[in-house]
Amino acid sequence: MSSNPLLETWDTPYGIPPFDQIKIEHYLPAFEAAFLQHKENLEAIATNSEAPTFSNTIEAMEMSNPLLSKVAGVLFNLTSSQTSDELQAIESKVNPRYAAHFAAVETNPRLFERINKLFENKSQLNLDQEELALLSEVHNKFVRAGAALESNKRDRVNAIEEQLASYYTSFGQHTLNDTNVFELVLETQDELAGLPESVLVAAAEEGRLRGKEGKYVFTISRSSFTPFMQFSENRELRQKLHAAYIHCGNNGTENDNNSLVKDITALRAERAILMGFESHAHYMLDDRMAKTPEAVKGLLDQVWKPAKEKVREEAEDLQLAIQNEGGNFELAPWDWWFYAEKVRAERFDFDAEMVKPYFQLENVRDGAFAVANKLYGLKFMPIGDFPRYHEDVLAYEVKDADGTDIGVFLVDYFMRPSKRGGAWMSTFRDQSTLSGNVRPIVVNVCNFPKGDGSTPCLLGLDEVTTLFHEFGHGLHGLLSNVKYASLSGTEVKQDFVELPSQIMEHWALEEEVLKEYAVHYKTGEVIPSLLIDKLKRSEKFNQGFSTTENLAACYLDLAWHLPELDQSDSLAVVENKTQKEIDLIDVVAPRYHSSYFQHIFTGESYSAGYYSYIWAEVLDTDGFEAFKENGIFDKKTANAFRKEVLEKGGTREPMTMYKAFRGREPEVTPLLKARGLE
Repeated sequence: MSSNPLLETWDTPYGIPPFDQIKIEHYLPAFEAAFLQHKENLEAIATNSEAPTFSNTIEAMEMSNPLLSKVAGVLFNLTSSQTSDELQAIESKVNPRYAAHFAAVETNPRLFERINKLFENKSQLNLDQEELALLSEVHNKFVRAGAALESNKRDRVNAIEEQLASYYTSFGQHTLNDTNVFELVLETQDELAGLPESVLVAAAEEGRLRGKEGKYVFTISRSSFTPFMQFSENRELRQKLHAAYIHCGNNGTENDNNSLVKDITALRAERAILMGFESHAHYMLDDRMAKTPEAVKGLLDQVWKPAKEKVREEAEDLQLAIQNEGGNFELAPWDWWFYAEKVRAERFDFDAEMVKPYFQLENVRDGAFAVANKLYGLKFMPIGDFPRYHEDVLAYEVKDADGTDIGVFLVDYFMRPSKRGGAWMSTFRDQSTLSGNVRPIVVNVCNFPKGDGSTPCLLGLDEVTTLFHEFGHGLHGLLSNVKYASLSGTEVKQDFVELPSQIMEHWALEEEVLKEYAVHYKTGEVIPSLLIDKLKRSEKFNQGFSTTENLAACYLDLAWHLPELDQSDSLAVVENKTQKEIDLIDVVAPRYHSSYFQHIFTGESYSAGYYSYIWAEVLDTDGFEAFKENGIFDKKTANAFRKEVLEKGGTREPMTMYKAFRGREPEVTPLLKARGLE
């Protein structure tokens, strides 16, 4: 055991995991030791002869699994960002064990008896707000795990949890593998027609990384897919790439996810019934701000109506553009991005490539850092020598305005086959003060195309927004200021967690901010005001499409988790029914089809919860109005957001935090206005 770095104290810069020392053979023994430590610590709590107190039960449980938190933090981060066949095999073994372990913990009758006694007498315990929040959260977690059920039902719920964990792992691995299998390899001028230099540079680098030197490779990763669909003049190739994208996980191969979706939703429905809920959606939403499927659908419907009208207008504009250039065909899904760019260029004298030279990755990153400095006084100082799990990872020491240590911020920006798609924030260590001043280690992971050495990584508008979005999550983790790690940072209700990330997006394209970081990578010219004006005037363009594909995915998520679901229906039938019910326009598809909808089928968090993005957008657009009213860098407003939202983690109810910041509940009008749907 002493030779296993996962089990040792890490004598590394800032406590960053010693990735260079960790080998595949270290993981399983480390998990066995961690499971045993946690089990023994909890057994001591459960069998304590003393009457339960907050200290000897709730706080003791909070401190019971330091080793498991550490080991799991390494494995689960790496299986997302730097995986391999060997790591996937470890993940497949560990995940069911991990789920079974916590299912047993959270349904332990003796532990629950102690927790329940404390919860029933909480008004007499003289607890402060954070202690009360932790007690309520622990009690709620046990109840929702089935601790209060009869033993036979409790055992079945535990078995379901273990099986679901295995299915989630398989779904994620299948999606990654199927994403990596497809590649569109191009080399002739005919095939490359219309593609800008920056897109070709990224595709050439992808070709080099895949052993196809001198050729251009496009994949179904969004950073590769989207620019190809925007600019490729070859309609046949656009159709081919689009077909590959929407059929990910649905190709009848060993990576097919059809049966997994059916199995996952069936088990979730069964568990919900055992737990006393009408459906999985009712079960999940009971623990969120929204509370009910009716409340979620109410918000979605409110936005869907104007979005549906807007997207039909946009489709007519695109069809007219096809006809005006002599096209004799009907607008199809693989045409949307291409003709949207044409209409945007004609209407606003602007296209996405015009600003790309001003968005060099390093400058955009520094722009986000500068915003955090102006808002909160934070300083991000590069760390030169530290353990890395990949050569592309960079690290920053984060300090407050007064020099106080905040934490460590890692960034891993470039796409590669060993990384799952999308972008996310995670932690290797959460902030807490229970056992000393533990500072967080936060990581942002993205999938941006890497430059080729002579040309840097240049970001598109969506990617600029993505960087600021994930940075907002990062700030949520970094600025946490709580006692208990279980309530730290992003440990909040799922439909509140996107507020800090989405509100940060607003600063990305503000002129005052752009003038600081948007510098042409060749000439050093600061982005001209005229170009910013064109950008701002085109911001609401294509919002019907953007809103529609997003909401269509929200409705699809709900369809899989409501009682009306017919379990005998295939994926195609469920999707077609859902699209018909909401009257989705034919040429727009949900942002995710079921077979690669990782948000909802690789874990619990976003299941029956993909609506969280639009729910949080009500909050972030309303919240940013406060900054616009007082000045986007107003110290008082920024301090209120930091103190009442970012620092509080899960120690308060979400609406309580929002109202403490804003002074009132949010309104939906700013969202509709921001999307041009009012």
